[in-house]
Amino acid sequence: MTGPPSGPSVGRLETKRAPGALAVGSDGTFAGYAALFGVPDLGRDVILPGAFRASLARRGAAGIRMLWQHDPGEPVGRWLAVAEDARGLRVRGRLAAGVARARELAWLLAEGALDGLSIGFRTVEATRDRATGLRRLAAIDLWEVSLVTFPMQPGARIDAPRSPPDDAAVALAIRAAARRLSTRPSHLTRFP
Repeated sequence: MTGPPSGPSVGRLETKRAPGALAVGSDGTFAGYAALFGVPDLGRDVILPGAFRASLARRGAAGIRMLWQHDPGEPVGRWLAVAEDARGLRVRGRLAAGVARARELAWLLAEGALDGLSIGFRTVEATRDRATGLRRLAAIDLWEVSLVTFPMQPGARIDAPRSPPDDAAVALAIRAAARRLSTRPSHLTRFP
């Protein structure tokens, strides 16, 4: 009689992803997919093509918040573009250089230590597939897209770079951010 599987990898968390850093521009810009169409997430939701259409028409990219871990007290930048394509919800955003958490996130992205994206939404229209138990989301009111450590939809990720960032580009980004902060009026840089 054989027992349950055993060995060094049994019961341990396993991950699979491409090695290397992620693409983050010297100005803090990055892009990726916040949701994929037709792919079940860990909560057994499947987003259908067109589900974001009405919400995006109403809010636009400027009306969608960029948060850290879905925390409304942690805005970290803004979305420059949010649109559906054949694959899913494609986003392009910029981290806010004047926000400490955003600077930390830029480093984590550049190092490849963070790559998850996740959506915060209200369901407008959905059906439950009784055979599979999947909830099919046909219309979603999108409120925010967050950078996250562990996305609910494992494929919702920030793009991998075409080439790794170099130290000179990172140094230039830091100097540019420092210049922007040092030239702000004093009433914008003081905290109460």
